[in-house]
Amino acid sequence: MTGFLTIAAKDLRSELRTKESVNAALSFAVVILVLFSFAMDPTSEQMAEISGGLLWLDFAFAGALILNRSFARELPNDCLDTLVASPVSGAALFLGKALANFVMLLAVELISLPVFGILYGMDWTRRLPHLLAVLVLATWGITVIGTVFSALTVNLRLRELMLPTLIYPMMIPALMAAMRLTTLLISGEGVSGDDWIWFRLLAGFDIIFTALALGLVDFVLLG
Repeated sequence: MTGFLTIAAKDLRSELRTKESVNAALSFAVVILVLFSFAMDPTSEQMAEISGGLLWLDFAFAGALILNRSFARELPNDCLDTLVASPVSGAALFLGKALANFVMLLAVELISLPVFGILYGMDWTRRLPHLLAVLVLATWGITVIGTVFSALTVNLRLRELMLPTLIYPMMIPALMAAMRLTTLLISGEGVSGDDWIWFRLLAGFDIIFTALALGLVDFVLLG
């Protein structure tokens, strides 16, 4: 736990000093929301039906900017080799990185939601506890996959292109569940009946891919 929290705190402090990843992701997320507000009629009845898809596509694209920097920031001065050779286990290193990415991406999402509400005239606070649960579950799933593939592609020259290409297909189940649940919650319908299966899908997705990542992280880092 000490190593895991130390890695997470180190990454968050580094990001607070530079703010390069969060600023880039937040700017991208807001610009996409603004552009779509011009392309679509925010007052249309169909807006509520596509709100979940719009938000999570925005979050997924913005998240790639944060995830891409997760291990790339360790390349100067051979810091990554030092981390791998340190007494911190591969699992602790991965979880620390994933937690820092999770906090940064969640912060971008929470700032983007009010912007979305203003631009599209949507009251996203009606089912706030459930919406926050969806954000937490889906964001963790995205960061787990993104952090693993960030480690896998860190030494590639085209990692900025390869990372999104690899992670987006893997994210499809989590994004589908998050889009469906977010659409229901923003429209005020709430989650009931068969729709609870989407919550179980998100939880199962997080558990399975976290376990796989912890099992494979040593091979990814050392390979």
